[in-house]
Amino acid sequence: MTIKRKGSAAWSGGLKDGKGSVSTQSGVLNQQQYGFNTRFEDGPGTNPEELLGAAHAGCFTMALSGQLGQAGMTATKLETTATVSLDKVGDSFAITAVHLDLVATIPGADEAAFQEAARKAKEGCPVSKLFNTNITLDAKLQS
Repeated sequence: MTIKRKGSAAWSGGLKDGKGSVSTQSGVLNQQQYGFNTRFEDGPGTNPEELLGAAHAGCFTMALSGQLGQAGMTATKLETTATVSLDKVGDSFAITAVHLDLVATIPGADEAAFQEAARKAKEGCPVSKLFNTNITLDAKLQS
């Protein structure tokens, strides 16, 4: 079974003075502004790295829910932030790392089983598999 989802981008102008927009098949993003100033400065709009971060956080968190279920645990709350690092490498830029910060509330959870579920989710989520970079994880279990 193959599931296909689409995202699209449009761009007009040069690198620094140009403007672009990104859209998703679902319409959740519809011509959302992005540009040099949103990627390398603090301009209004989005950028590829924060979109990748949101995708990775969402994928990991959903995968973790599945891993927890297999371990007999159900979270009342899972909150993940993915920090995507974009660095100058040689003459161009590269995503060099992604760090996942997770805070989980799981009544009655065993710490070791929680950490194992988090590790499996980090390694197994499809977006983690997409990145060819170092992905780290800090997983905190709240009572």
